[in-house]
This record gives sequence, structure tokens and C-alpha cells, in this order.
Amino acid sequence: MRQILFCFTLLFAGFLSAQEIYNVEDCRQMALEHNASIKIASENLKAARSLKKAAFTQFLPNFSAMGAYNWNEKNISLLAHDEFLPVGVKNPDGSLGIGIGPNSTPTPNPDGTFKFEDAAINNNFTMIDGKVIPLDNQGKPFDPSKNPEGLEWKNHAILPKEGFEMDMRNVFVGGINFVQPIFMGGKIKQIYSIAGYSEKIAEARAQDAMTDLILEVDEAYWRVVSLENKVKLAKEMKAVVAKLDTNITALFDEGMATKADVLKVKVKLNESDLMMIKATNGLSLSRMALNQMCGLPLEKQIKLSDEELDEIPDLVSVIPIEEALSKRTEVEMLTQMQNIAKSNEKIMISRFLPNVALTGNYLVTNPSSFKGFDTKFDGMFSVGVVAQVPLFHFGEKIHTLNASRASSVVAALELKDAKEKIELQINQTAYQTTESLKKQLQTQKNVESAQENLMYANEGFNEGVITASDVLMAQTAWLSAKSENIDATIDVKLSNLYLKKSLGTLLSPISYNTK
Repeated sequence: MRQILFCFTLLFAGFLSAQEIYNVEDCRQMALEHNASIKIASENLKAARSLKKAAFTQFLPNFSAMGAYNWNEKNISLLAHDEFLPVGVKNPDGSLGIGIGPNSTPTPNPDGTFKFEDAAINNNFTMIDGKVIPLDNQGKPFDPSKNPEGLEWKNHAILPKEGFEMDMRNVFVGGINFVQPIFMGGKIKQIYSIAGYSEKIAEARAQDAMTDLILEVDEAYWRVVSLENKVKLAKEMKAVVAKLDTNITALFDEGMATKADVLKVKVKLNESDLMMIKATNGLSLSRMALNQMCGLPLEKQIKLSDEELDEIPDLVSVIPIEEALSKRTEVEMLTQMQNIAKSNEKIMISRFLPNVALTGNYLVTNPSSFKGFDTKFDGMFSVGVVAQVPLFHFGEKIHTLNASRASSVVAALELKDAKEKIELQINQTAYQTTESLKKQLQTQKNVESAQENLMYANEGFNEGVITASDVLMAQTAWLSAKSENIDATIDVKLSNLYLKKSLGTLLSPISYNTK
């Protein structure tokens, strides 16, 4: 027998230890770790921070490298075939004309023309108006300055075709260059600012997602607490009605109660059974919903630390409106959207301004063209400044600037409207919280009165001065008062929760950090 009791004790202790106790903070933390929307918001925040870092790199120089290889079927040649370069002599005036020097000796021809024996040209000449004029191959005088092709040179320098060929079959090109922005009209600074504003919006969205999740978890938590107390109340009601059923049945057996009285109590007993079934089913479904939010198995039975439903509410201190507005994520997001609209307007203005950048590169090629066309690698450095000035584009920049200004005005109006609505929401939730406190105190008094009335009804019934119908009415009033008190107590919890959300103090930055 002792062994059986010992084993039963161990099993019962194991069951109690397996049933973990969670408070509302535990449920919040589990939900934050499990919820997919929180993970998505966290990843979006990481992306926004990375984009901000990427925007900062626009202030720095941009380095790039390139390389290319090209195979050509043929080489490139500047000459189609071997050429002959005519060689002349220098005239006394320094020009390269017909090549007649001061020591040239004329030799008469049979036809009356003459040649210069030491001239570098092979033409025949004649005298016209005291000037030496060359004759072409048909014996006609011509002006060598206008028709130099008529001169026949005595000596020529050969220009071989192979000497003017470039080996271009295998061409290699490579280079490293950089571009450093100097002045871009301020657009890079505004792009970086927009990235910073976007990061703050992502942070606010992450905070907003956490706040919404905490609100859902708290609502589910207190819903479970409410139904647990409703189940307890249903059990108490069934016990009270069952006791009355026993008493009225005994009185009926003694002939002191009618069949109608017995049936009334039976109906009330069935109603209490039905109420307990509904409360139990609702509790099971609510626990599943809470488990799903917390990432726990749906069938797991957890115990909540607030099952006893402490009737002393946690009052929320109302902070000034301006401080509350600064804590609201909606205001933060709209403020940053307004900043983005202003930065976009500045970017549109920067399109009217010139862009200046410093450039530099090192280029290497093979074949090299720096010392002839050698088939080897050789390169050079170059540095320059590039400026681009916009002139005219049919008013496109004016129109986009006007559009950005309109967007900036819209963002300012949306922010103003949101602040007005949030201020109204704060006042409404503060009023509802006060009203719920008053209602909770009133229902507590009703419970005390209903309990006292039920006590007197039971005593009167036992003494035979009160009928079963009066006792049933007292029990119904007691049940209604207790149920309303449970609802009012939960309503106080939720009202304070909604007030915290409207004030922006629901999320603790110490407990739930998005960094």
C-alpha cells in the first residue's frame, strides 16, 4: 500500500512539474521569438541598414577594372603596296620646290629647253618672263605649286609595305579606372539621407509589428484567464443548483414541494451543465489560440499565473500628448515619410545643377602604340575632370520638381491628420479606462449584494418562508453579478492595455530590442 501511494505521489509531482506556469511577459517573449511577422520585420530592418551603408559608399571613389581580348583575321597596313618617296633639294628661300640650287648648271636641249645638271629633279624647263618654269611629260609648262604631280624626281626613297603593317591579330586591352564625385548638386547627400529615413521607418515598422503582436497575445492571455474563471463560476453554479436540487427533491418526497418546483430546479441544473460545457469548450479553443501564438503545441496544458484574476488593476499613468505622439510608431513613420518627400524635392532641384567628377585610369595594350606597334604590353596613366551641365529638356525637370513639392505637402498633411486622430484616440482610451474602473467597482458591489441575497434566500428556503423560484432567482442574480464582475475585471486589464498602446508605452525598449 505504501509503495502504491509513493508511486502515485511521484506521478502527481511529475504532472505538476510538467505543467509549466507562464505569466503575460513569458507569453509575450515566446510569441516574439516565434512569430513570422516579427522575423520578417527584423529582416527588413537589416536590409534597410545595409542599404544605408550602400548609400554611404556613393561618397567614395568608384574603382573598376576591365580587360578584353580580340582575334583579327588580318593585320592592319597603312600602305596598299610599296611606295617611293621623292627626294628634292632645298631652295634658297627654304622651300622644297623644283630643287634648283644656286650652283645648278642649265644644259640646253635640242628643242630650246634646258635641264639643270645638278638638280634633284628630272624635268625639262623653259624660261617664261624671266622665270624658270618646268615642263610636264607632254612638254607643256605648269605650276608645280598647283600640280606637284607633274614633277619628275631624279631620286626616290622606297617605303616598303611591310614596314607599315601592324600585327593586330591578337589584341589585348586592360585597364583600371576610378571616378570620384566632386559635386553632384547635393543628390548623393540626399540619397544617403533617404536611406537613413528608410532605416528609421523599418525600425518603426518592426516596433509596430511587435506592439500589435503583444496586443494580440495579451488579449488571448486575458481571454483564457476570463474563461478559466467562467469555468470555475459554472462549476460553483452547478454545485449550488445541485444542492438546491437535492433539497427540493427531499421536500417533494415529504410532500412539501410541488412537481413544478422540482422541474424548475432540474431545468436550472441542466442549464448550469450546458453553461459549463460551453465555458470548457471556449477555454480549450482559447488555450489553443494562445499556444499557437506562443509557438507551443496546441494540445499542451499550460497554467497562467493570473488564473486567480487579481482584482486590483494596474493603473496606467497618462503622459503628456506631445510625449505620447513622439512614442507612436505611426507618427515616426509619417515623419520620416515627410523627410523623404523633402529630400526628393531637393534631388529634383539638384537636377538643375552641374555634375563634376574626377576621373583617372591606367590603360595597357598589346600591341603597344607608344613606340611604334610592338607586340608587347605597355600602358599609361591619365587623370581628368568631367563636368556635365544640363541645358534644356522641354520643362521635364520643372514638372518633376512640382510633383515632388506636391508630395511633400501631402506628407505634411498626412502627418498632421494622424496626430489629430491619435490625440483623439488617447482621450477616448483614457475615458474608457476610467469608465471600466468605475464599472469594475460597481460590479464588485453587485457581487457582494448578490452573495448576501443568495445567503438570505437559502436561509429562507431552509426555513420554508421562501419558495424554490425565489432561490433560483437569487442564484441567477448571483451568477449574473459574478459573470459581470469577471468581464469588468478583464475589461479593466484590456482598457489599460489599449491605453498603453495609444500612449506608445506598450512596448518596452529594454525588454524587446530591435537592434
